[in-house]
Amino acid sequence: MTGSILIIAAFMIIPLIVGLVSSRQSQGTSEDFFVQGRAMGSVAVFFTVAATWWSAFAFLGSNATFYTSGPVYLTALAWNLLFGFMYYWIGKRVWYLGKRFNYLTPSDLLGDFYNSEALRVLVAVITLVFTVPYLQIQLTGGAYLIEVASGGVVPFWLAALLFYFIIIVYVWVGGIRAIAWTDVIYGALLFFGMMFAGYYISSHVGGPTELFARLASTSPQHLTMPGPNGNMGYGMWFSLFMIVAIGAFMGPQIWLRMYSVKSGRLFNLMPFLLGLAAFAYFGSVLTGYTGVLLEPSLENADQVLPVMLMNYAPYLLASLIMAAGAAAAMSTANSQIHAVSTVVTMDIYQRYVNRDASQSRIVLVGRLSLVGFSLAAYILALTVPGLLVTIGIAALAGTAQLIVPTIGAITWRRAHPMAAFWGLIGGTACVLWLTYGASVSNPLGLHAGIWGLILNSGLFVVLSLALKRHDQDVVDRFADARADYTAEYHPEQCDGESSTFRRTSQAQ
Repeated sequence: MTGSILIIAAFMIIPLIVGLVSSRQSQGTSEDFFVQGRAMGSVAVFFTVAATWWSAFAFLGSNATFYTSGPVYLTALAWNLLFGFMYYWIGKRVWYLGKRFNYLTPSDLLGDFYNSEALRVLVAVITLVFTVPYLQIQLTGGAYLIEVASGGVVPFWLAALLFYFIIIVYVWVGGIRAIAWTDVIYGALLFFGMMFAGYYISSHVGGPTELFARLASTSPQHLTMPGPNGNMGYGMWFSLFMIVAIGAFMGPQIWLRMYSVKSGRLFNLMPFLLGLAAFAYFGSVLTGYTGVLLEPSLENADQVLPVMLMNYAPYLLASLIMAAGAAAAMSTANSQIHAVSTVVTMDIYQRYVNRDASQSRIVLVGRLSLVGFSLAAYILALTVPGLLVTIGIAALAGTAQLIVPTIGAITWRRAHPMAAFWGLIGGTACVLWLTYGASVSNPLGLHAGIWGLILNSGLFVVLSLALKRHDQDVVDRFADARADYTAEYHPEQCDGESSTFRRTSQAQ
């Protein structure tokens, strides 16, 4: 048992070393601390996006969902493709605008395009409010692993405290550069950990083929929708496909990774690479379903993977795979802590409190924000229990609402600030009401996030068509930027783009 703890501790100490080494390259500027001077290369980009995208939600929560709810989580294979496509199509345009107009946060782009301070503040509030619960589940997942690995010797509260202490230290020292390089290590560990854990654990029931044969005879409802509880049908399948991919993609931690990329051409490979990485979820299928056969009465489904590793795998192997789980949680938590601190520093402190702050002062405020939000997530983890997937999807449903004004900003001249503002208000209010206030949380089997997107999109389109913008200089500035983007990366579309531009201008 002591050996298990030492192995996990060793993997958690690695980022401390990486943080210290990477800090030697730091420039001492806010742009370097928050987006690595917009010079992140291809290897770091892929692994930090993949490791940030995957989390305790994926590593522990996916096993738990197959264990409790059947096949609905197989939609993860599809939502990885959707995430990769969005990173290429939307992310590349966001990156271009960020580089051209020097953006650091989601509020920078949306506040600038819509020329609205109210919208800028609203976007900052949404990113903060809905990211903290998602941060909470990383802490919870990492602490679960340490608690189980220690046999309860290290209690949950202490494990969570140690977990965040380490993250704060190396993010404080190295900023996003330290995060990116630790993600290279942990991303690889996470992928192979998920795959191998599932294959190894299923060997205790005769391998994958025998596993499915036995499951078909003893618990066939785990192989078909709507699952053993009868509440995970095709509506929820579609909801997860949309909400998880869009919500994670719109999280501030992914925005920072769009702005950090060195070249626009690095976006082109992401759909293929992220789609390929999605095959790791087959490991979760095998783990969750084997748990149904061997450990059918677990009180906490999120612990199915660590419990089975401790009961059915050799001590060294179990420790290594749980280290991969801790990596999953840590690689996302570090990015989220860093992202929310960036939002607080740039969108609130630098813009409304101290516009003339020095670069060293901005970086210091960013570091202090790391500590503040870590403390908030720690308190939530201790006081608000819940299944990792349930908490995670509720948080993602909120950030997913940002996709509507974002698509408007990168594609549509008529997108109106009032439409973006009231669309976001309507969408997030719908999510909160259906999640916490309504008697039916999933009307027609669709998650609250889908209903929020429908209301949000409807308000956005109708109000944009009904209202007319009067800040033509801003609209034209972005139209020029979009035209330059098309000329540089999609020259074959230039004639069409110009024609569309002229037609729209004449119409107005």
